[in-house]
Amino acid sequence: MFFPTTASAEEALKEGHLIVTSKAFQAGSFIPQKYTCDGKNVSPPLKWRGAPPGTQSFVLVADDPDAPKGTWVHWVVFDIPPTLDMLPEAMPPIKKLANAERQGTNDFKKIGYGGPCPPSGIHRYFFKVYALDTMLRLEPGATKPQVLDAMEGHILAQGVLIGTYKRER
Repeated sequence: MFFPTTASAEEALKEGHLIVTSKAFQAGSFIPQKYTCDGKNVSPPLKWRGAPPGTQSFVLVADDPDAPKGTWVHWVVFDIPPTLDMLPEAMPPIKKLANAERQGTNDFKKIGYGGPCPPSGIHRYFFKVYALDTMLRLEPGATKPQVLDAMEGHILAQGVLIGTYKRER
């Protein structure tokens, strides 16, 4: 899968990819402590652009591919209405959100966002946004594998914002 970074934003838009940004951190930079287990552990604000015609919903999956036991899922949000192009900071950890978005279960076994909390070293955190040609209509609390399975064959565009984090000890 190709996930464009903001460095190639204009080219990516021409190729039909989403551009994902945050006012909390730049692509490839450290995620502020506020958004981690060492801080307030609130979700960062995210924004995207470049949704193609026919987009019926968005999905967000945030995960850490550098976790010791394999990719660790930090956040799953699906059925984000096509009229939205952002998620605000500090999304509440509830199953259904104000605009009918649904949150899934992360690998901390909780609903909503669980911030970076690497056991050692620098880890990368991928905030992936997908534009879909359908609503998934899964039950709130669905897991990343369930969401990815339901998305199969429905992805119109995708993009990613990658941040890093290392705990101070």
